[in-house]
Amino acid sequence: MMRTSTRRWWHAGLGLVFTAIMLFPVYWMFNVSLTPRNDLRNDPPQMFPVDPTFEGYQAVFDQQLPALVTSLLIGLGCVVLTVVIAAPAGYAMAMLDIRGGRTLNFLLLVAQMIPAVVMAMGFYAIYVRLGLLNSVWGLIVADSTIAVPFAVLLFTAFMRGIPRELLQASRMDGAGAWRTFRSIVVPLSRNAILTASLFAFLWAWSDFVFASTLARNSDFIPVTLSIYNYIGNNTTQWNAIMATAVVASIPAAVLLVFAQRYVAAGVTAGAVKD
Repeated sequence: MMRTSTRRWWHAGLGLVFTAIMLFPVYWMFNVSLTPRNDLRNDPPQMFPVDPTFEGYQAVFDQQLPALVTSLLIGLGCVVLTVVIAAPAGYAMAMLDIRGGRTLNFLLLVAQMIPAVVMAMGFYAIYVRLGLLNSVWGLIVADSTIAVPFAVLLFTAFMRGIPRELLQASRMDGAGAWRTFRSIVVPLSRNAILTASLFAFLWAWSDFVFASTLARNSDFIPVTLSIYNYIGNNTTQWNAIMATAVVASIPAAVLLVFAQRYVAAGVTAGAVKD
């Protein structure tokens, strides 16, 4: 018993050490964001913000707010487009027994293996002809191509776990495939929708490859590209750069904390009574 308790404490302590190591860059980012500009080059550096300042955060809201709003619009647009495309596709593959379902599954897996740089070059050639370069809509479509294959596979796996009895009951009541999808499958797939939306938003929010390729000269650039440009133009204002990174990390952190309880939850919980 004593040995088991000691082993648990040892595992917990080791986990805390590794967690602290992995989170130290986040802490340092926050520390530098509160450090006055005159103290940024101190040797040794300050491990704690002894005389904190919010001038970096003031610079964020004065200079980076449009980029944050643009990233928010791109992320939400990517979420909507991903769910609208992936949810019906997953329903068709899981419930309607369409022909070529296995082949389509394989193609979706292959699509996720294509490097984003290669896709960005293809989008660039297409967008030049369509006039979608340097546009928010172009970035939404490009980011959705990363999220949709994953979301389709996710919806397919989730919806295959829905009891077939529910679908048969709806058909006996006269509901068609679309009515069944809208009234039964979608409510039961809430956890899958939240999970797909979370990953779609995070991919769009953190995208840099598509943004730097397809929207470099746009008036509305996402925050990742804005931080990159900001580093080149303000190499001495590291507190403002780190403050921008802190603010840009908040939406992703909040979403992860909020949605983690739904990611692993059962899709059909409470759907069928014993």
